[in-house]
Amino acid sequence: MTYVLPSPRRVLHVARVLRRIGQIGGLALSLASLVGCGGDLGDPSEELTAEAQAASCVAEPMLISYGSEPDQFGELRVPKGRGPHPVAVLLHGGCWTTIFGLEQMSDMGEDLTQRGIATWNVEFRRITYGGTDSGHPETFLDVGAAIDKLRTLAPIYDLDLDEVVTVGHSAGGHLGVWAAARPNLPTTSPIRGTNPLPLSAAVSLAGVLDIADPVARGACGTLADQLLGGTPTDVPERYAESNPSELVPIGVRQVLIHGTADDIIPLSSSENYREHARDAGDHVSLKKVHNADHFDVITPTSPKWPQVRGRILSAF
Repeated sequence: MTYVLPSPRRVLHVARVLRRIGQIGGLALSLASLVGCGGDLGDPSEELTAEAQAASCVAEPMLISYGSEPDQFGELRVPKGRGPHPVAVLLHGGCWTTIFGLEQMSDMGEDLTQRGIATWNVEFRRITYGGTDSGHPETFLDVGAAIDKLRTLAPIYDLDLDEVVTVGHSAGGHLGVWAAARPNLPTTSPIRGTNPLPLSAAVSLAGVLDIADPVARGACGTLADQLLGGTPTDVPERYAESNPSELVPIGVRQVLIHGTADDIIPLSSSENYREHARDAGDHVSLKKVHNADHFDVITPTSPKWPQVRGRILSAF
């Protein structure tokens, strides 16, 4: 059999459209495996296999499913050269709502992959802004399942499972630090999953690290309550298993990065969490980026980005 190969970016676009209308399963993985790698794809008349393409994979994103739901997918970028490659699991913000998607972190993923880090930019089920739906347990199960999917992807794309770091922004910072604590949850927890992949570190970019605290919630307000289906008084057991501030000591190194000019999630929220987590015995550092706002910390074109990137890379 021969394959006629469209451009990688065209396949990614088509896969995204199919995903959104719920008609994508193994198709995205098959197409992305064949054409998702940049550089010279060789003679299109030659038969190509997913394994052969995976072996030469570079930073062009591959859209890969980790479940059967429309939002259970991610963009995988793999650096040039031999592995094993350390992995950054990217988790976008947006107050756990559908306002933002993984495209918010795509440029960051490309930048980090060019510097030798494989990036797994994850989408997940979220709540509808102002709706009555809850993200518990689905949002948490999706983040866990996406991270655990790396066990399947590692032998194909030469990923280093001993160097897996979450890099989450805003509400995604909450999910990333929570994911680091996930193996510590009781096996009876509805959001733990069966066999959580341990993380080597967690990076929080202006993260919401105490979802019960009004100051830390910042602009997200009561959306944390919507995420969990109630207030801390209504469902205290859900907060106890999903709030990083209540899960310390986590036992995993945490790197907090926060702009001093952030007027959405205040710097004091990261400062307070750092002290609380340190008092509990965790290894937590805080990088304050002078005059950076809430989005400078995820924007590679920002003049503040080199500082942010350097601190992210230091987590590996």
